[in-house]
Amino acid sequence: MKKIILNQQLKKKTIIVGTVILIILLILGIAFYIGNISFRTFIDRHILRKEIIQNNVASIDISSLENPSIYAYNKYITILNKNILTTYSSSGKKEYEHEIKITNPLYASNNRFLAIAEKNGQNIYLISESNLLWQTEVEGEIQKIDVNKNGYVSVIITGGSYKAIISTYSQAGKELFKTYLSSTTAIDTSISNDNKYLSIAEINTSGTLIQSNIKVISIEKAATDPTNSVTYTYNADANKLITDIKYQDKNNLLISYDDGIHILFGENESENISYSGKKVTFASVELNNYSAYAIEKTTGLLSTNTQIIMKNTRNAERKPIYGRRYSKRLEK
Repeated sequence: MKKIILNQQLKKKTIIVGTVILIILLILGIAFYIGNISFRTFIDRHILRKEIIQNNVASIDISSLENPSIYAYNKYITILNKNILTTYSSSGKKEYEHEIKITNPLYASNNRFLAIAEKNGQNIYLISESNLLWQTEVEGEIQKIDVNKNGYVSVIITGGSYKAIISTYSQAGKELFKTYLSSTTAIDTSISNDNKYLSIAEINTSGTLIQSNIKVISIEKAATDPTNSVTYTYNADANKLITDIKYQDKNNLLISYDDGIHILFGENESENISYSGKKVTFASVELNNYSAYAIEKTTGLLSTNTQIIMKNTRNAERKPIYGRRYSKRLEK
């Protein structure tokens, strides 16, 4: 009996000692993994399989000699080459092809819709997943296009007797109305998600200071009486340059200026982000319910640090962003 008790005690001691040794080895291994780059690289590559290499990811072969145009939207990747638009899934599988007579493309996408037009040309196409919904030609030269999440398209056209003409189309390709600008330059357009409003960002450079404006047009009124369809005109502060606009949820219209991003809801405007005095390398109002910009800071004689800052346009909710090459944060 005494011998059995001794054996049990020995076994318990052995288990305890073994457990302690394993814990120590685990702590040492984690410390070595964190502190030794070569060891961490080996574990990531061969044990954890973190490294992404050509053999274990989907790929699409592209000939750089043919100078194709590549664009990604929704869950697809498109390649336009020699007037053929080929669409691939996220796994690299070819989904469909369409004949698109465009050599210098302008793209706009939203939700499942992709609009393509010829820069300084006349052709426009609207695609939804595997379907070519419609195509048309315009008089003049296309400068910019936009599509909302329901497939309504707005097109900025120049080259006529007006400084700009904005044509608006339904999802079916019916031209709903035209808006004529005689004294201002059209910078951008955006159609609200409920298909009720077209906003036009324009600038007037005839005076000593730049004057930026936004015209909000009722699509329903414009279809029958275009001259009396402007429901509201927002005048920005003098010398502020509008660069981009975009409707987001709840009919929030994001306005990107050269020194910040504002939100226009109805006739109420508020500042969303200010980057006046900062070295901004990128700004966007194209994200879903977020605005974003990147600032560059010098951290040494030959080194810089880039911060990507995002802000929720509906509330101050924070959302983490991960990356290795940049220092990133979120603003309230």
